[in-house]
Amino acid sequence: MNNLPSHHKFNELNLYNNILSLSRNKLFYTKFALADTFQNRINLIFFHISFIFIKVNKSEKKNDYKVFHQKLFDTVFNQIEMNMRELGFGDVTVNKNMKFLVKSFYNILLFSEKFNDKNNEYKRTFFKECLKCNINSKTANYDNLIAYFRDFQTFCFDLSSDSVLKGEFKFKFN
Repeated sequence: MNNLPSHHKFNELNLYNNILSLSRNKLFYTKFALADTFQNRINLIFFHISFIFIKVNKSEKKNDYKVFHQKLFDTVFNQIEMNMRELGFGDVTVNKNMKFLVKSFYNILLFSEKFNDKNNEYKRTFFKECLKCNINSKTANYDNLIAYFRDFQTFCFDLSSDSVLKGEFKFKFN
C-alpha cells in the first residue's frame, strides 16, 4: 500500500467531525422533512463521505490516496461502532448492523459516483429508499436533497485535495 506523500497531512478525525456536523444540520430534519433517526444520520454521513471519496479519487495522484481512503473508512466505521455500543447494542447486534452498514455505504458510494448521470426521478427514488421522512410529513423534500447534494458535490470538487485531507472545509447550503 502506498503511503501519502510526506507533504500531505491527513486528519481523518477532523474530517469525520466536519462530516458529522454537516449530517446533523437541522435543515435535514426541518426544511427537508427527514426523520431524525440513527439510520438517517448514518446514511447522511455516507452520502457526504462518498462525495469526498469521489473527489479524492478523481485526483491525478489517486494511487497516493489509498491510505486516505482506508483511514477515513476505518475512522467512520469505528466511530459508528462505538456509538452503537454507547447506545447499548450488544456484540451480535453491532456485528450484524455493521455488515448491513458497510453494504449500505457501498450502495450509496456507487449511487454518488453516477449522481450527475442520473435523472431527478431516479435520485428521488434512491433518496426515498435510503432516507426516511418525518412521520409528521407524508413525504420528505427530496428535490431539496438533490439540490443540497448537487451543491455539496460541486463544493467538494472545487476543494483542493489538501483541504479535504486536513478536513478543513465549511459547506453551507443556501
